Amino acid sequence: MILRLSWNLSTLATVGIFVLVLGAAPLSADEKLEGIACRSVHLGYSAGEGTAFYNEVVVERSAAGTYFCACGWDKGYFGIQELGNGKKVVLFSVWDSNQNDPKAVGEDKRVKLLHKDGKVRIGRFGGEGTGGQSFLDYDWKVGDTYRFLVTAKVNGRRTEYAAFFYITEDKRWKHLATFSTITGGTKLGGYYSFVEDFKRDRVSTTKPRRARFGNAWIKTPDDKWKAITEARFSADRNPSTNINAGAMEGRFFLVTGGETKNTDVKLRETIQLPKETERTEPNDLPTTR
Repeated sequence: MILRLSWNLSTLATVGIFVLVLGAAPLSADEKLEGIACRSVHLGYSAGEGTAFYNEVVVERSAAGTYFCACGWDKGYFGIQELGNGKKVVLFSVWDSNQNDPKAVGEDKRVKLLHKDGKVRIGRFGGEGTGGQSFLDYDWKVGDTYRFLVTAKVNGRRTEYAAFFYITEDKRWKHLATFSTITGGTKLGGYYSFVEDFKRDRVSTTKPRRARFGNAWIKTPDDKWKAITEARFSADRNPSTNINAGAMEGRFFLVTGGETKNTDVKLRETIQLPKETERTEPNDLPTTR
């Protein structure tokens, strides 16, 4: 499952055949999904270049075939999924090119795996760009808070992106995987989160999906943490109107599907967290290098 963003161009491409280009021609593939899939909804965070991206997610409503992305950026994405059969996983992926055929990318231009945990599965994906992906089987729970950290380290023309997931039961961070991809020397940027229905069987549209995202931070190149306090609400071109977003209890929220009404924030509007929101700068993070 993939989502790409370039907020400066107001362009967002999401999982598989989902593509949002504001002002694009009608009758896109996304529009054909009306009544078949819930509309994909996103939060775009405004922040400069970073060396680390920390975020938390609390899933409040889920359904089979849902992806809750906590840490997305312009080269990859990191979050939790409930698969079509109800199995739950943590997913971290990084792109290597704009090719759609993973076998068509030369070995020297592909994402390289530098590290993986013993319980993590590794593979390659195609059809919506190509790259490397990693999966950890993990039975996450609705209502619990889950923590994510992505770090970036430049190494020549490539950047090494490492994913860390906090295992609540063990009270420890797990280093899932590190992927290296060609970037020309950039770090982290183009930050986002999203909720997506990838089951797409008509019945899935009747199932609401809801999550809260918050206590998000970006570590700047001078090693200072900067809190994310605003987000822009967007969605794919599926014209379904049963979506919503806003701020609640110091966090952003996204909802799609079921009987959802757009009662809080309209599309393309900015959500601002209250100034009095309590924010805890990350201070128990793993040693990343």
